Amino acid sequence: MPEPFKASSSLISLCILSASLSEGLPQNKCSVHDASDGEGGNTEMMRQKTAPVPAMSKKTRQPKECFLIQPKETKEDVTKTRKRRKKKITDILAKSEPKPGTPEDLQELMKGYYSSNRSVIELEELNLPDSCFLKANDLTHSLSSYLKEICPKWVKLQRNHTEKKSVLMLIICSSAVRALELIRSMTAFKGDSKVMKLFAKHIKVQEQVKLLEKRVVHLGVGTPGRIKELVKQGGLNLNPLKFLVFDWNWRDQKLRRMMDIPEIRKEVFELLEMGVLSLCKSESLKLGLF
Repeated sequence: MPEPFKASSSLISLCILSASLSEGLPQNKCSVHDASDGEGGNTEMMRQKTAPVPAMSKKTRQPKECFLIQPKETKEDVTKTRKRRKKKITDILAKSEPKPGTPEDLQELMKGYYSSNRSVIELEELNLPDSCFLKANDLTHSLSSYLKEICPKWVKLQRNHTEKKSVLMLIICSSAVRALELIRSMTAFKGDSKVMKLFAKHIKVQEQVKLLEKRVVHLGVGTPGRIKELVKQGGLNLNPLKFLVFDWNWRDQKLRRMMDIPEIRKEVFELLEMGVLSLCKSESLKLGLF
């Protein structure tokens, strides 16, 4: 075959090939002039078409992960700080300076206790005259020195007291352990007086009732719950009572006073209603806050 004929046939076949490629790829049209550039142009065009899309780097995902974890940490921190800021009654009492109890403190507690179930007129009837209160402890007295100050004629009173099932003086405290401490600390005051433990620990009510029936007792030291039960069962008569002293200023291990404990406060007010308030208003009974 002559050389000119071979060149024309190869040119024709190349045009046919380029036309077929242009029909299969309508978006990238190829001209005869482009096809004549050789194999380098075709390979470069195919690389552009098949070039892989770059994957998203992992760095772009990190902010989302941090954003999801961070709120949980802040919530836990907030709850921890709230728990730390919560104050207990022990912390409040520890910072507060000790102040001696006053008759006004007792009056306010009575109004707060009875305000939910009594009218205004009934609350006014609960007000006790100032004459029924003894001198309050100024936190400088021991129990013996305080009792000597409020009752200088105790020796004469105890000699004249011969009635059973009664006492001349009641000292009310919050627990049996505290009652034993008070009995030991009043040795200088009691002298020959008969003292009786009036609490529930290791002592049954019936045993205390029998002891009160058998002998004359001058002093009773105990908890309001047991004293209230003895009065209820008729083992203790409150009419001969001359002095009722509250262990008002003493604090336990949790720095609570006797009237800071809801159970003790309730029993104290129930005992007051069992004839104590009427005796105070008739001025036959005196109240003391030690």
